[in-house]
Amino acid sequence: MTETKNDFKTSDFYYDLPEELIAQTPIKERDHSRLLVLDKKTGQVEHRHFYDIVDYLNPGDCLVINDTKVLPARLYGVRKDTGAVIEILLLKRIDDKRWETLVKPGKKAREGAEIVFKENLLTGTIVDVLEDGNRIIQFDYSGIFEEILDQLGEMPLPPYIHEKLEDKDRYQTIYAKNPGSAAAPTAGLHFNNELLKKIEDNGVKIARLTLHVGLGTFRPVKAEYISEHKMHSEYYELTEEEAEKINSAKLGGFKVVSVGTTSTRTLETIGDDSGLVRAQKGWTDIFIFPGYRYRVIDSLITNFHLPESTLVMLVSALAGKENIMNAYNAAVKEKYRFFSFGDAMLIK
Repeated sequence: MTETKNDFKTSDFYYDLPEELIAQTPIKERDHSRLLVLDKKTGQVEHRHFYDIVDYLNPGDCLVINDTKVLPARLYGVRKDTGAVIEILLLKRIDDKRWETLVKPGKKAREGAEIVFKENLLTGTIVDVLEDGNRIIQFDYSGIFEEILDQLGEMPLPPYIHEKLEDKDRYQTIYAKNPGSAAAPTAGLHFNNELLKKIEDNGVKIARLTLHVGLGTFRPVKAEYISEHKMHSEYYELTEEEAEKINSAKLGGFKVVSVGTTSTRTLETIGDDSGLVRAQKGWTDIFIFPGYRYRVIDSLITNFHLPESTLVMLVSALAGKENIMNAYNAAVKEKYRFFSFGDAMLIK
């Protein structure tokens, strides 16, 4: 049976995951995580290590990575009038001074409320309350905002991670360059410099794009039927030079291997029906689920995703829902580590 958008309920993408398999900390060596290799045509599964990824990349292929950098976007301040502690999560930059934010506790964070941060390095005023409860905050500061954030902010780890992160660089890819994400593109966390060099030395092109990951990536799907779910939007950029690398691989009959669902969503947003991409920047709210026909990517390196999430739906569109569910159940049985700091999967 052909999978179409009307076939699926959100509950069709549920799988049972023991809580102890949710990785709470990164492993010592980035590329020593495990790698489940799934053949999307046959459904066959192999168990490898991430450093074995070189065995699946051929000269002429193009590996596409997302060079976004996670902002230390969680801030703690106090209300100027009451001294009550306020937690703020920066979601989206509007201009130099204003951000869309998530504020806790939100009920008393009304328009006009002023918030003071450590040593008065930063102050903020809530200037608008949006329909979904998010707040627009106008910040006031001297100097460079990113430098102040580095001093005051904490990494916005996903809600299922309860351990404190000792080294905040471990929630950052080694090639992170353009600040703007509220979460890491976690499939890229497995690469170190040695592995990337080995891949390049083997004749594989490495193309970079930027997609700033929003917290909507952790938002659960509440619709009963997945076709009714509305995706959040995220900002992306692809330059001429990087588009050329991807297109030359495609035109040469080589594989485009996407690192992560963020790179995938960007490429599929800007790709045409022949699988070619062009340089552009903009916002994407593409929702990929079974029934979608991939145009650009041939293979995907990704982590294991939450049950019933849009990301499980995205990988199911590439490999088929049954193959994905079988692979996930195999990963549970083999005690793979799941989610952001967990192990990886290659869909080939």
